Amino acid sequence: MEKVKTKRLGELLLDFNYITPKQLEEAIKHQQKTKKRLGEVLVELNYVQPDDLIQVLEFQLGVPHVKLSNYIINPQLASYIPEHIARRHNVVALEKKGDKLLVAMSDPTNVVAIDDIEMTSGLKVEPRIATAQEIARAITQVYAFGEEDTTDIIASLDIEFQADEEPEIDELQEMVEDAPIVRLANHIISQAIQMNASDIHIEPMENEVRIRYRIDGVLNEIMTAPKYTQSALISRLKIIADLDITKRRVPQDGRISVNMGGMKIDLRVSTLPTVFGEKVVIRLLTKDTSLINIEKLGFSRNNLNRFKNLIERPHGILLVTGPTGSGKSTTLSAALNYLNSPEKNIITIEDPVEYQLHGINQVQANPQVGLDFASALRSILRQDPDIVMVGEIRDEETARIAIRAALTGHLVLSTLHTNDAVSSITRLVDMGIEPYLVASTVIGVVAQRLIRRVCGSCKERHEPSPDEMVLLGEIEEKDRFYRAVGCSKCNSTGYRGRIAVHEVLVVDDKVKELIVRGANEPEIKDYCIKSGMTSLVQDGIYKYKEGITTYEELVRVLV
Repeated sequence: MEKVKTKRLGELLLDFNYITPKQLEEAIKHQQKTKKRLGEVLVELNYVQPDDLIQVLEFQLGVPHVKLSNYIINPQLASYIPEHIARRHNVVALEKKGDKLLVAMSDPTNVVAIDDIEMTSGLKVEPRIATAQEIARAITQVYAFGEEDTTDIIASLDIEFQADEEPEIDELQEMVEDAPIVRLANHIISQAIQMNASDIHIEPMENEVRIRYRIDGVLNEIMTAPKYTQSALISRLKIIADLDITKRRVPQDGRISVNMGGMKIDLRVSTLPTVFGEKVVIRLLTKDTSLINIEKLGFSRNNLNRFKNLIERPHGILLVTGPTGSGKSTTLSAALNYLNSPEKNIITIEDPVEYQLHGINQVQANPQVGLDFASALRSILRQDPDIVMVGEIRDEETARIAIRAALTGHLVLSTLHTNDAVSSITRLVDMGIEPYLVASTVIGVVAQRLIRRVCGSCKERHEPSPDEMVLLGEIEEKDRFYRAVGCSKCNSTGYRGRIAVHEVLVVDDKVKELIVRGANEPEIKDYCIKSGMTSLVQDGIYKYKEGITTYEELVRVLV
């Protein structure tokens, strides 16, 4: 085995049938001209795929390879490797373990790079192999907003105001332009993006400023900043979002866009005066439309078929329901993406436009100038649409216009805030819509929740307890149960990412009859379950049995 490991890279690639002798010969000629490393040349010539090269290098050198997409790289690790060294040697820090620094390198034999990192960090380098492209992408993300960690930034602040004093506006203007405050604000945003947070909460407390991130639907305290940074930090964020820093006693809303590692991200900024100062919440909205795929929404095969059958109907109203943050907009955008074609005129009215979809006419609601959902929907119906999406049915007026659109041959997609599918039917009736109109226009309702996925890197097999068995009912040999543990890749939470659970109600003739005669929710739900609808809880149980989530997460969200 030792003998094989000392083989040259070219010989190993031949042994693995990744290249031909002629390709190796041409690559060596090219290498002699360019003075580049053989592996780099082979990738450039498209003779070897980067992932294949990494596997062979791992075999040759005995250095483990890593897939950086599986890592949440903490920007604070950038303090161990200055940006110019990272870019010169194409390296990025992954993890600190005691006196060791795990470093991803495209060339782990580069002793000069290892020496440079060990000298600047004071730590022993433990190399890992990753593709040059992945490392370059990670470097852009880690150093995009500066390389200092929070402690270093706060230590460099030179603000002499007492915690209970509020600086004057002219003093505040000077403070917010101070480099450390700029770096602190940028660092908070960049770290939230790195950690896949959906929201940043910057909260003035009595003696400090608390910073929390909502990750996978759960708030986590990430750091605290000294009280004396409060005015300058919050004002800096307000300036970025084009808000008025002189107004501290009234709520304000604004938005900014940033480019992080090639991905455009919208930040919606909201301020709220509290007893200890202005609280700021920043909602992170990615413009990456790769997620908008109907096949990737977490639907079971049965639910996906039911959902597709509904959105392929020529007319009627389809509602997606659930609490705030349950993925309703993503589901609707995926449905529109699926339906989009040159033969269809699709128009949306949204607040805000979260995903920009090519070929679809999207309108941003603006109630301040009278462009609310109801008025926009009236205008949209004069634009000869085939499919209309309304961000939310909030009132009777919007509901009536949507019903009129469905009755005149349009497919209308929208959302409601209700607990389950059946209660959406009764919500429309409660709004003042006659039951016969609801029955004749609503074709179906999708209720959904988001539950966290158990982390694939640290999950452990688990035998269901007697309490769990009460909920699970019968289990089969193929069922796999896991519990959350926690590791560096999931920020010690035991969970990474989320998946939706659904119930898809199809309004058939019997459901129409029940609606018209004013049947109550339990009666309608009982019929729907008997006719094939999977409830939210049952869909969650299936995902637990498939090893996707945990019992604790199931109970937290659904039970």
